[in-house]
Amino acid sequence: MEYRDKKPVIYAILIAMLFGGTAPVAKLLLEETAPLTLAALLYIGSGAGLLLYYGTGWLRGRDRNHAEAALKKSDLPWIAGVILFGGILAPVVLMYSMQATPAMTAAMLLNFEPVATTIFAAVIFREHVGGKVWVALSLITGACLLLTWEPGAAFGVSLAAVGILLTCTFWALDNNISQKLAGKDPLATVIIKGMGAGAIVLGVALLLGQPLPPVDVAFVAMALGFVSYGGLTSVLFLFALRGIGTARTGAYLAMAPLFGVAFSVLLLAEQPDLMFGIAVPLMALGAWLLISEEHGHRHHHPAEVHEHRHRHDDGHHDHEHGPGDPAPDARGYHSHAHRHEEVVHDHPHTPDIHHRHAHGR
Repeated sequence: MEYRDKKPVIYAILIAMLFGGTAPVAKLLLEETAPLTLAALLYIGSGAGLLLYYGTGWLRGRDRNHAEAALKKSDLPWIAGVILFGGILAPVVLMYSMQATPAMTAAMLLNFEPVATTIFAAVIFREHVGGKVWVALSLITGACLLLTWEPGAAFGVSLAAVGILLTCTFWALDNNISQKLAGKDPLATVIIKGMGAGAIVLGVALLLGQPLPPVDVAFVAMALGFVSYGGLTSVLFLFALRGIGTARTGAYLAMAPLFGVAFSVLLLAEQPDLMFGIAVPLMALGAWLLISEEHGHRHHHPAEVHEHRHRHDDGHHDHEHGPGDPAPDARGYHSHAHRHEEVVHDHPHTPDIHHRHAHGR
């Protein structure tokens, strides 16, 4: 029987939970930390925490090159892209734009990220996005707008508001560029992105005279970065991209405000309002449309040789092994260079790393 991995969907929902649930903590940290300094500490924390995990595994004799495909020189342009758009431009523009944008305006405009992610995925990166995905994204985005709508709050569109839209555009580009790295070791990718972007943003913050926070606040910020902002969430994001593609992962990520409100209710004893009651079923319906999506047709796989983490019961990896290839782990996974023969077949699939083919209109 062909193995169909459901974990990418779980990863995508976990990202939304972590990102949305930790938003109140980041807001509290901004009261004691300069914006650019906080952005730098979050990214440094994400990279440093994963580097510690990576180093501990290395000392214990773990060879990740047998479990995941290593980064190569050909990946450097994509690494540079995610550092530039996702690690530097997006947080820098966001922090300055947030200072001059009404809170409600900012919250609503940030919902543009999953929309931009899907548009880029479909139009520029040619990922197939079916009707169910567009409907699901519309429902989830509509629910986000309900959650962030405050009738009595100030609303204004200014240059700073345009800056937030630009931030969402940078993040959307980051999400789509990350798809090019989805088949490689996510730990190595996120470590390089976190440490590289964090060091650059911290340098800019210090040049601008932004002070460093107290040591305890800095450690909390770095721990938050490891858990949510760029750390575990980025690793899970790359795993989700590998299995379900950019547009669908972005649509799940759009559920983050729901979890933010839910955690505020549970942890801060805030009372949910009518809009929350309307938003929950809308998001639930959107999530159900994504989970229940079935897409299958006759399609062509060209012959190719590549390397990535895989198992041998998914209908696409029936290659032979040489004496130097690593043995599969307890779950049947391993990584090595392997060849795919040309094949034409018909089965249900998502835009994973083997199904980025063109579709008829």
